[in-house]
Amino acid sequence: MEHPIQVPPTMACHVVAIPYPGRGHVNPMMNLCKLLLHYNPNIPVTFVITEEWLHLIGSDPKPDNIRFASIPNVIPSEHVRANDFASFLEAVMTKMEAPFDHLLDRLQPAPTIIIYDTYLFWVVRVANRRNIPVASFFPMSASFFAVLKHYHLLEQNGHFPIKVSEDGDKRVDYIPGNSSIRLLDFPYYDRSGQNGKLLQRALDVIPWVQKTQCLLFASIYELESQAIDALKQEFSIPIYTIGPLIPYIGKGHIDTSLTNNNHAGLGYFQWLDNQPSGSVLYISQGSFLSISSEQIDEIAAGLCDSGVRFLWIYRGEASRLKVICGDRGLVLPWCDQLRVLQHPAVGGFWSHCGWNSTKEGILCGVPFLTSPITMDQPLDSKYIVEDWKVGWKVNTDVKRDNLIRKDAIAGTVKRFMDLDGNEARDMKRRSRELQQLCQNAVACGGSCETNMNAFLALVLQQAKS
Repeated sequence: MEHPIQVPPTMACHVVAIPYPGRGHVNPMMNLCKLLLHYNPNIPVTFVITEEWLHLIGSDPKPDNIRFASIPNVIPSEHVRANDFASFLEAVMTKMEAPFDHLLDRLQPAPTIIIYDTYLFWVVRVANRRNIPVASFFPMSASFFAVLKHYHLLEQNGHFPIKVSEDGDKRVDYIPGNSSIRLLDFPYYDRSGQNGKLLQRALDVIPWVQKTQCLLFASIYELESQAIDALKQEFSIPIYTIGPLIPYIGKGHIDTSLTNNNHAGLGYFQWLDNQPSGSVLYISQGSFLSISSEQIDEIAAGLCDSGVRFLWIYRGEASRLKVICGDRGLVLPWCDQLRVLQHPAVGGFWSHCGWNSTKEGILCGVPFLTSPITMDQPLDSKYIVEDWKVGWKVNTDVKRDNLIRKDAIAGTVKRFMDLDGNEARDMKRRSRELQQLCQNAVACGGSCETNMNAFLALVLQQAKS
């Protein structure tokens, strides 16, 4: 017989949070819960994760009022997940609902509100059946959410299926909340194979949001005001932009108690301390989806030829790449990215443009080189380069999968990191201006605090209902 899971009786409120089981989803959901407790430390939070994620983050520092509850893994092998992402997503959509529903039976007291990752649409079905209020948390940009919500307009306007080789550079301007977008930059530009399955699943979750009590974005209103205003006109539920949801509280301050220092002995900070200001290119292209090994070799050779200092995070053959790159930089499997981006030696960020990395680069005022892979990343790259004008694309070819050769990489990197060049200087100025805009929003009295207080009021109101 399973025992009930008892929440400490600190108050009538009980928040349950369940993220999608992926790094780019678990981290912002956890930071949301920590931020909620920063505003009201008496709220008990049950954070529901798979057994795999309990093993990965179970010992990480967190407030006492957050406790973990686990459900079985949907797919046992990380190798299977990485090589067949569509099957993993399908399992998440179909195999997590029943154990989560069963877990709710054991929680005492019952949840007063559930915060769920928007992609776990079935949580809404479970919660509505139990009359539990739900808040939908979308960990990507509001602008990308608007694209998903209006993806059907592509078909209505004769632009779907997208023929990349013919029409990739063609632009459309009918997506509410977005400036004109290249067809190439839309997610999953064909419905065949794995990409088609991923697209359909992403589109399917959007209608469920209207059945919730509110929609939360891990974003800043001033960064995406056009998209947020457009969405507020279309949704009857409240929409809150509650900040970047990185371990960041207040102007220029990182909450160091919420970061993981397991790799502090690698010595890369001592190396950074010995580099000239703004001279290091930081390179990180994601922790899950990856580019080809051939492209990795071209990047390594290009970095070597550029003569630019670099810190490259790559989980693969770091020692082999270090030999190719030469002695101008470091190749490591991991680093504390947020702290690295704040280091004065770092003058640029070569990124895959995941939303979490995008937010961190902006909050640290670092210009971007962009090389997106899939999902929301091409659109994040578009916002960085075209809308905010704080970065360059590494590959401007309409055929996004084309190999970028070392000569092109070396030339782009050298020009990007030219401390005396007018282009680089203007981009750094705009990066600082965007950083200041966002810092004002997350500061005391800013728009993020206003939104977070409004969401907290809703959480407490649901507890009294």
